[in-house]
Amino acid sequence: MERNKDLSALVAMSGGVDSSVAAYLTLKAGYRCLGANMRLLQDGGEDGAGGCKRRDAEDAAGAAGQLGIPFEILDCGREFQERVVDKFIRVYEAGGTPNPCVDCNRFLKFGRLLQEAEARGYHTVVTGHYARVGFDEDSGRWFLKKAVDAGKDQSYFLYTLTQRQLAHVRFPLGDLEKRQVRELAEALGLVNAGKHDSQDICFVPDGDYAAFMERGAGRTYPSGDFLDLEGRVVGRHRGTVRYTLGQRKGLGLAMGEPVYVCGKDMEANTVTVGPEGALYAREILVEDLNWIAIEALTAPMRTAAKTRSRQREQPAQVFPEAGGRVRLVFDQLQRAVTPGQAAVFYDGDAVTGGGTIAEVLRETET
Repeated sequence: MERNKDLSALVAMSGGVDSSVAAYLTLKAGYRCLGANMRLLQDGGEDGAGGCKRRDAEDAAGAAGQLGIPFEILDCGREFQERVVDKFIRVYEAGGTPNPCVDCNRFLKFGRLLQEAEARGYHTVVTGHYARVGFDEDSGRWFLKKAVDAGKDQSYFLYTLTQRQLAHVRFPLGDLEKRQVRELAEALGLVNAGKHDSQDICFVPDGDYAAFMERGAGRTYPSGDFLDLEGRVVGRHRGTVRYTLGQRKGLGLAMGEPVYVCGKDMEANTVTVGPEGALYAREILVEDLNWIAIEALTAPMRTAAKTRSRQREQPAQVFPEAGGRVRLVFDQLQRAVTPGQAAVFYDGDAVTGGGTIAEVLRETET
């Protein structure tokens, strides 16, 4: 199977340096290009959320103009609200820790954008992600691999890409280091060559996600009890959604030794704290899976896996379970594995697949 020879691409242009250089490289490769900026929030003014600011759209338009390619702004606000923001709030309120970048990639950048590209007669979607895509003749499947620049690799956030999407996706930065991208942008004189990379959650620019949720959901999250591992009250918290597993700072507890958030009971409105040893687990259940290197998991498989984007992959074994879930068993205890986050499986540099952490079976480190 070969990639379609139709050299036409819709390039997702956020206004940052990565997507602008990706557009240049795509144009240089002979593609007919259309630059597109996604308007994600309706109220993203000059001081609004990253990726939604008026200035970001202006920077994207300016870079497209310098490259001589047409440019559009796509109104994706309703879908972003429903698919990403509303889910973000639901998962936190259920006691998990969501991963909105995974959902944005899944539903917006490689769902909605591919639809928009095809509707306009463009065959490929191009983004500034640091990852690599290719086709394996032996298996007959498209694959996803880590970027050359390990420090910028974003394959963890892209595990939801389907075979159809991978056949229509191009990542021009996958073989480059960030330093090279900056140098190329400066050499081209792009308007955003010196622009800083976006940080944190794009729609919560100040990092106060609890306040964002209170505004978005129209409700407050009441204070309640901190409990120790024996269930004794040891203090008062400021709302369960404000705490994540493994958190140590900001608890306001004086217990004679460092304590960490070890669990939350959303119905009882309690947060359980304990020593670091209580954070460790070896087994987790993973759901909502997407497989890339294989059609499905039908037998136990050795793998390497990680449950946080910046974590080094850890050796493990993955077992098929009822209901389409899998059980992931690490060789070594893992710290602060969190429901709602992604577990992504690797074979060397290649992504085998991944899913959402549904349940963690904790045990005390010995």
